[in-house]
Amino acid sequence: MRLLIKVFAVSIILTTSLHAQENKIFWDGRDWVKLTAEGSGYPEFVYLAKAAYVNGLLDGRLYDYLQTWPADQALADSLIGDELSDYLRTSEIVRALDNFYSDRLNRYIPISSAIIYVNMQAQQQPIDVLEAYKEKSKEWINTLTLEMMKDNLYDVMKKKQKAMADKTGEE
Repeated sequence: MRLLIKVFAVSIILTTSLHAQENKIFWDGRDWVKLTAEGSGYPEFVYLAKAAYVNGLLDGRLYDYLQTWPADQALADSLIGDELSDYLRTSEIVRALDNFYSDRLNRYIPISSAIIYVNMQAQQQPIDVLEAYKEKSKEWINTLTLEMMKDNLYDVMKKKQKAMADKTGEE
């Protein structure tokens, strides 16, 4: 019996360490679905974990807006302002994301992009606009993933920061 417990403990540790070594920047649908599967006996915990993640993303978005606004109001409004008007409560976003990620083809789209998508859906945006956004999100994450395979994450993010600074005219 003790041997079985040790084998089980070692397998959990190995699985966790292998997952931790995955080269990812964002939580995506695979993480969302995995959370559901791992917490299947505890639906309240699963909901609270998902709601906490969603609220953290939304709070981070508001923080970015509030940090940008004093420096350049027009830039803050153009980059983030439209996304601040959520049409869904947290519980509705969690439910909509569960539905969105039930399609296996959407699972590698980052949760932050999926939240924007489900809010666009709630605003009843035309299907062609929704599909174009979804395709752009897939293209963006695929490009970023390929860049991360070629270079290390630090260099990729440094290049992205420099490109954004050049675009906005910062030094």
